[in-house]
Amino acid sequence: MGRMVPRWSVIGAPSSAGAHTPGVERAPAALRAAGLLTALDDRGVQVQDLGDVPGFRWRPDLSRPTAQNAAAVARVATDVARAVASAPGVPLVLGGDCTVTLGLVAASGSPALVYIDGGPDLYTPDTRPHGNLDAMGVAHLIGLPGCDPAVAAVASLPPERVIAYGFDLPPGDPERDLVDRLRLTYVPGNEVRTGPAKAAARARFAAEAVAQSFVVHVDVDVLAFAQAPFADVPEPLGLTLRELVETLSVLVASPQFAGMSVTEVNPDHVPPEVGLGPLVEALAAALS
Repeated sequence: MGRMVPRWSVIGAPSSAGAHTPGVERAPAALRAAGLLTALDDRGVQVQDLGDVPGFRWRPDLSRPTAQNAAAVARVATDVARAVASAPGVPLVLGGDCTVTLGLVAASGSPALVYIDGGPDLYTPDTRPHGNLDAMGVAHLIGLPGCDPAVAAVASLPPERVIAYGFDLPPGDPERDLVDRLRLTYVPGNEVRTGPAKAAARARFAAEAVAQSFVVHVDVDVLAFAQAPFADVPEPLGLTLRELVETLSVLVASPQFAGMSVTEVNPDHVPPEVGLGPLVEALAAALS
């Protein structure tokens, strides 16, 4: 008898409240239109679409320039938490910006978090003059000083439950210094490129060791943009789609895996001749 496939509950979070500019709020609809659910179904994976939580399109927030649209960020994340809590299957949250992951964490008890991203998102309103909260998600989860109280109240985790994965930051970078000072488990991009399955296994075992369950956050800016042009913020360096697939396949196979978010897809940045098909196929392959 083969391994039982997971039953996914898809929840859209069409919000760019925490982003730099609009665009990522269109991602849930674009991923569906590109055939994500069909691709899962074609692989024999049970999938149920629970629709979208109410969304938000980014706009300048002159009242809170260093924590823009904080109320909307907190509201969307809370709505995601409610939807995840009532989902009949393993939640697959389609963002939207990175802050929707706070809702996934909030609804999952006190999980570990494997944070696959182009950076650790450890900025705060005091250190991020742009004010985009999607660069501050982990900071709010672990309650760094200066964080917005409403956003930080959505979910919290101790630093030992955060596994930062897939990015490379040089010593001396402020976020890298925080990764070291907070003693986050850190699986750098160079380690992933050397052996994705082995790197993912290290992340998985670290997550399994500190909590009864773990969730996975994927920001597609972890991918090298020239090869995989899907992200809101193009990154010149990063992982390949194959490396992401190998990573996710290892994590999803854990009996302690409890859900995943896919964030920061900007349909406006995807060349028409490429489309979202390669990303959809990669996700379907990893999740089946």
